[in-house]
Amino acid sequence: MAPPEGNSAMVSFSEEQEALVLKSWAIMKKDSANHALRFFLNPAAGSCRIFEIAPSAKQMFSFLRDSNVPLEKNPKLKTHAMSVFLMTCEAAAQLRKAGKITVRETTLKRLGASHLKYGVVRFALLETIKEAVPADMWSPEMNNAWAEAYNQLFAAIKMEMKPAA
Repeated sequence: MAPPEGNSAMVSFSEEQEALVLKSWAIMKKDSANHALRFFLNPAAGSCRIFEIAPSAKQMFSFLRDSNVPLEKNPKLKTHAMSVFLMTCEAAAQLRKAGKITVRETTLKRLGASHLKYGVVRFALLETIKEAVPADMWSPEMNNAWAEAYNQLFAAIKMEMKPAA
């Protein structure tokens, strides 16, 4: 199956980084819906992890602005969390195999338009992965592998947001 058409950024992603990402993603994938929600929600605090870091980010979500539904029960937030988390993790998992981040152009434009100015996603992603994998599996090397994968996805989004020459 060919990768979807769209923007791609060429990357250097080592075999070791790939192994760490694939090993941890295989574990997280089994409960991805739960991990996706944790990506946005901090269950210990009962609030959104990203909103804890950047409270003003809540205004980005039109479906949350006037909602009285608790965040953890909001079906649109659950759907959004799943979409962002899965896309990010799947992009990381295919990075070395494809040699590039490949995401549909329309997806990159939509993400770039709404998320580019918020740097909290990387931190929230790394914290979620750290909590999702067994404690003895998490290491500085795994952190660096996921950070590199996220950086490449972010670079692809930024590239897509540049005006055409």
